Amino acid sequence: MTLTAVLTPAEEGGFIALNPETGTTSQGETVNEALENLREATALFLEEFPMVSLGHPLVTTFDIPAHP
Repeated sequence: MTLTAVLTPAEEGGFIALNPETGTTSQGETVNEALENLREATALFLEEFPMVSLGHPLVTTFDIPAHP
């Protein structure tokens, strides 16, 4: 099963990883560690809450005005 991972830098260092299909999150000091931790968290989630794949989400960006 192929799922999506969104990684963002964490304030305290390292990365926060999110799987939008399941809502699971994890973190790690490196991208690889964050992905591995997300893989584990998502697998555990799916053992408890199996899901039917509806396809991949559309991931894009959008802009909003910056506040001074």
